[in-house]
Amino acid sequence: MLTVIGEALIDEVVRPGRAPEPHVGGSPLNVAVGLARLGHPVQFLGRYGTDPYGTMVATHLREYDVLVPVVPDHLPTSVARAVLDGSGAAAYEFALDWQLPSIAPDASGGPNFMLAATTLLHTGSIATMLAPGADQVFQAVLAAHPGATITYDPNCRSSIITDVAHARAQAEKFVALADVVKASDEDLAWLYPGVDPLESARRWLATGPTDAGPAVVVVTRGGDGPWAVCAAGEVACPVPRTAVVDTVGAGDSFMAALLGALVDAELDGAHRRAELRAMGVGKLEAMIRYAARAAAITVSRAGANPPTRSELQEGTTHA
Repeated sequence: MLTVIGEALIDEVVRPGRAPEPHVGGSPLNVAVGLARLGHPVQFLGRYGTDPYGTMVATHLREYDVLVPVVPDHLPTSVARAVLDGSGAAAYEFALDWQLPSIAPDASGGPNFMLAATTLLHTGSIATMLAPGADQVFQAVLAAHPGATITYDPNCRSSIITDVAHARAQAEKFVALADVVKASDEDLAWLYPGVDPLESARRWLATGPTDAGPAVVVVTRGGDGPWAVCAAGEVACPVPRTAVVDTVGAGDSFMAALLGALVDAELDGAHRRAELRAMGVGKLEAMIRYAARAAAITVSRAGANPPTRSELQEGTTHA
């Protein structure tokens, strides 16, 4: 079982004179759906309410066979609202509530029963930055670490988390526990101003005899293609050519496919950490190429619509 912990929310677009247009979103939720579409058993641990927007979230997850062991609560479902003026310029409003008391570690400090059987735990984005839930997620990661591969995507939301120093400190806490980290060059440039994003990624890579920190760090660079570093070296690959409809959910599709490739290579589970650290650049390149194809399929069609396994196997890059 794979586990994704993070926010579920509604992206709401409000245009003058028109009813709001809601869409189910949240980076971790998108990753969970992406993994399910690739045929991996996955559970999503996030919060949403019993309100109509919460029903939309639950229906969306069920549609893609994502397991949801956390029941909805009585707080409003989180909303990220983009209010457009007559020229199309957007002003953003957020109504976010992030807390997950139901996945706290058990009394002995071990993983909550929902996490006990997971071989890979992924988290990131608002879930690892916004209190009080960020601390609860960190404790869950600490408890799961002895048994599961930990993966992390900071997916910075600077319009929500505006304190760069706080975001940097939070990111570094999770990077220190992660086995695989994916970040965009824009994330790294915001977290470390004036530093080459690739150099920041190299600094995140595990060094020294303690094996602290990630075994793999991947940087997505838009049209320049993904780049990755591991102990064996560095590698990059081009972006597959495709007609771009929009880029919504592309990074999340990349992340889901990267994790799917990791599982397909049987590198998930804490007992495989040494094997993951010993991975060669050839295998790493194959993984980021696979993930780049997934992102290319997503950008070729509207919305956060990740590919199925069959689409990736066929090498499809457009709908």
